Amino acid sequence: MEYYTIVLRTIFVYFILIGVFRLMGKREIGKLSVLDFVVSIMIAELAVISIEDPKVPMLKHLIGIFVLFLIQIFLAFLSLKSKKVREIVDGKPSIIIENGHINESEMKRQRYNFDDLLTQLRENNVRNVTDVEFGILESTGKLSVITKEDSVKTGDSEIPYSNLPLVFPVILDGKIQEEHLKKLDKTSLWLRQELRKMGFRDTKKITLCTINKNGTLYVDQKDE
Repeated sequence: MEYYTIVLRTIFVYFILIGVFRLMGKREIGKLSVLDFVVSIMIAELAVISIEDPKVPMLKHLIGIFVLFLIQIFLAFLSLKSKKVREIVDGKPSIIIENGHINESEMKRQRYNFDDLLTQLRENNVRNVTDVEFGILESTGKLSVITKEDSVKTGDSEIPYSNLPLVFPVILDGKIQEEHLKKLDKTSLWLRQELRKMGFRDTKKITLCTINKNGTLYVDQKDE
């Protein structure tokens, strides 16, 4: 009878977890944030406990799973509305390599060692650090590498990231990203002038703006 109960509980919990993770949203397993990772571990632990002890009512453990589910949904909703919340929950990218120079102080702050750096450089088929224009440690722990060959010249200025427009947006959630513009050797004045030429006067109505490889702007407005 006990084995029969375990089998039924396993099947029931299996479908419960599928529903919970589907409702929590889609994200690649390798790109889970710290919060996603912690919630996944806790849900998995509660699920196992609810299966292995048939004498304990399942509802006791399922309540914990649904509480974690609600916390995740609530924080995901806040993250959609606020960039600051996203940075607190998911963290933000860190520049580890800039123009072939390793930022050791940032590595120490992120507790990221040279073995990790060299391993991920090899995974990106990079032989020499000097070949790297920018190495960005993403909030997921993955190192995104932009080599000097990826930099594209537009006019008299060099625009790195132009073939990777979503890495460094110049406007995000209606706010101009001054730091990113500086990296691109551009100013907020230049950005506003270019936007006016395209008919956009209020940056607060823009969800995302990036620079394409030909120097033109990609603009996505907020849904009304």
